[in-house]
Amino acid sequence: MKYVIGVDIGTQSTKCLLVGVDGRVRAQAGVAYQPETPKPLWAQQDCAVWFDAVCESVRACVAKSGVAPADIAAMCVSSLYGGAGIPVDEAMQPLHPCLIWMDRRATAQVDAVNATVDVEKLQAITGNGVDSYYGYTKMLWIREHRPEVWAKTRWFLPPNSYVNWRLTGELAVDHSSAGNIGGVYDAARRGWSHEALGMLGIPARMMPPRLVESSDVVGGLKAEWAAKLGLAEGMPLMGGGVDAAVATFCAGVTGSGDHVAMIGTSMCWGFVSPGVDARHRLIGMPHVYRGADRSYVFGGAIAAGAAVTWFRNTFCQAELAEAARTGEDAHALIERQAVDVPPGAQGLVFLPYLMGERSPIWDAQAKGAFIGLSLAHGRAHLYRAVLEGVSFALQHNIEAGRQSGQPLDPRLIVVGGAAHSDLWMQIVADITGYPVFTIEEEVEAALGAAMLAALGAGLVDAATAERGWVTLVERARPEPEAQAIYRERFEIYKSLYPALRDAMHRLQ
Repeated sequence: MKYVIGVDIGTQSTKCLLVGVDGRVRAQAGVAYQPETPKPLWAQQDCAVWFDAVCESVRACVAKSGVAPADIAAMCVSSLYGGAGIPVDEAMQPLHPCLIWMDRRATAQVDAVNATVDVEKLQAITGNGVDSYYGYTKMLWIREHRPEVWAKTRWFLPPNSYVNWRLTGELAVDHSSAGNIGGVYDAARRGWSHEALGMLGIPARMMPPRLVESSDVVGGLKAEWAAKLGLAEGMPLMGGGVDAAVATFCAGVTGSGDHVAMIGTSMCWGFVSPGVDARHRLIGMPHVYRGADRSYVFGGAIAAGAAVTWFRNTFCQAELAEAARTGEDAHALIERQAVDVPPGAQGLVFLPYLMGERSPIWDAQAKGAFIGLSLAHGRAHLYRAVLEGVSFALQHNIEAGRQSGQPLDPRLIVVGGAAHSDLWMQIVADITGYPVFTIEEEVEAALGAAMLAALGAGLVDAATAERGWVTLVERARPEPEAQAIYRERFEIYKSLYPALRDAMHRLQ
């Protein structure tokens, strides 16, 4: 049997799977790390952390599997949205940490674009808006604040492109990563937009000229890395893509109207559409599967699992101590208490804007908040309110997505760490009104990358790719009584940001 490797570079860890062409996972490995957050609203990562994590996880995975190098046919790398990308010089040496998706420092650059650029035209070309989320505004921040870096920059490389170059010596950017940068990619013509780049003052020469599909071969594994990783020299590496789209592909979301929520550190809800339209205040890019005629349109909260982790680390010291003593999961301990709190957390609403917020409000200066606090509320109420707040943010994006007119599938697929929580899945079902399905295998983007590797190597056909290797399991159905409560609370949730916006902006 032939095998393939799928790698997913995430915000907090890198995961590697070795998978047979029958879809069965033979071995897996991972490496954890944390992004650098040197200032409020800043988030960056040294690319060496990612590359070392890829090598360590691949090497460990291959060793665990016992599979002969000759039987491993291909590899594909998925990665977090790398924002600006990694600036490298003529010698391909990194010049600055990568400003990743959650970095919101480019607020002044957003204001400058809105003031000086024909935004309507930029949106028409790219299918995307103006926000510090997008990579091109982060590039403009580097131009203004790191002129010595800007002067030396030859290319801006997405994380997966950088890894592929290190391993193969071949430089290419996949279309999903290119489109997700925002204001530099022509969505209709599927290439860098010289017109948009000119409007922004970003030299076209900084954009690598070779654009590839996610399942296209970028190059073959160099001998030195083959020896270090336990793989065959010349083994092909595919283009890969943005993790949210790859996880979506893994879940079998390949046709128009299919939709999935990826709830990990952040939350991305997206659907497959024939095209993109910036007017709906969502993000659009070519899909990692059949990207020539299918777009992945998504939006989401910037803090999802990150909000839950923040709450656990800040307020749940007793549960953390008990978890350390017993080996139980701290989240499970606090969830046992939260499950007894009724829907709506007894009048408590949480705004999950802990790093500003992405779609559909697009405000880097938005602030998190608990609204409705009283002496009757305890930690369990607050915890449930956090889960509900992130789920309200999900519904806010689904509501924006419906404005496209694209009919959505009558079920919602959820992938990511949140899928481990039965309580959270029930809350999602009750707030969105969709039956919630999750992936039994729990491997998501890395498995999607493995499928792209198999597809590109000709080891699976299109029918298999569209069906996927995963098994979907129904986890929760909407409960009418809870739905009625949440419909009212969602309207309150939507009203809070406009009411508090000015105060949020004054709290610097």
